[in-house]
Amino acid sequence: MELSIIIDYLIISTIASIAINSVLLQYAKQKKLLIDIPDKNRKFHRRATPVTGGIGILFALLLSGKLYLDLNNLNGYMPNFSFHLMIISIPLLIFFLIDDHRGLKAIYRLSFQILASLYVIYTTDIYLLNLGDLFGFGNINLGKFAIPITLFCVVGLMNAFNMIDGINGLCAGFAMLSLLFIGFYSGLIYDSMLILIIGAMVGFLIFNLRLFGKKRGVFLGDSGSNMIGFWVAWSAIYASQIQNYDASPITMIWFVAIPLLDCIGLIISRIYRGVSIASPGRDHIQHKLMNKFSAEGSLGFILLVSLIIGLIGIYLDDKFSTYTSTYVFIIFSVAYYLFAFYFNSENTDIKNV
Repeated sequence: MELSIIIDYLIISTIASIAINSVLLQYAKQKKLLIDIPDKNRKFHRRATPVTGGIGILFALLLSGKLYLDLNNLNGYMPNFSFHLMIISIPLLIFFLIDDHRGLKAIYRLSFQILASLYVIYTTDIYLLNLGDLFGFGNINLGKFAIPITLFCVVGLMNAFNMIDGINGLCAGFAMLSLLFIGFYSGLIYDSMLILIIGAMVGFLIFNLRLFGKKRGVFLGDSGSNMIGFWVAWSAIYASQIQNYDASPITMIWFVAIPLLDCIGLIISRIYRGVSIASPGRDHIQHKLMNKFSAEGSLGFILLVSLIIGLIGIYLDDKFSTYTSTYVFIIFSVAYYLFAFYFNSENTDIKNV
């Protein structure tokens, strides 16, 4: 697929997303369904806001995907991996919409994340088999641990993207950057429907960032953030395991570094403090930054850092061995946690719930 065609499909999916998100926003407000009500605890938005962003993104993907297939005479020839990823996204979205509406126990959410991942594994035969030469001692073949480690990675990244969803534009912005890096660096974007996902997120972000006005805001909700994390995780796995694409697993980790490290750090911190891992709170990196900067400034800063980190990952993959990238990432991770600890110590008034 040529770059000009990629841009055309980006525009088509963006327009579809804008139209669908606009309709869903009005419908949710009229019917008073899936509305996120602000409170004084951890939801500091000023207006009751629909959490229909995930529905809008999926519907826009399905609509633009159908147009993509029709315009290219590809009906009946959709790649097996893309087909099953889109199929399982529908029940995944529905399940987490129920979570948005009623609030489900963590064990139910975790179980469904695992089941959705198992569906992809057993219908596509795609999972992590080889991690590459991570430490300089030869390729790490996972063998019988391949499926359990794949499940751990997918579920972990889904929760990482869900947890990072604390500033307008942050979760979808991270996902867009990650998918752009994964797609263009591996080449996946040239022969897949990845660009349609990105376009659907662009349309959502226009509402999420309230570019059409403060009253026209839309949130992702748990449904949207989990679905986005699911897509990013499986795109990274697919690009790193299929021989047609030249991308190592450690480079994929660079592309999702901030959500991943924030999630790991938060889990360790909460276990140390005796706080439930699944409980909501304002102890994420974006909340720590917001004690120093505005929400917009924090968003811009985090996305800029994520962009730089992705470029570093590409540079290391191009110029050095795989294990060099691994050791540099370990050093970066230590620096990240020192930075997060500094902000935590500077803002002792951060409330954890």
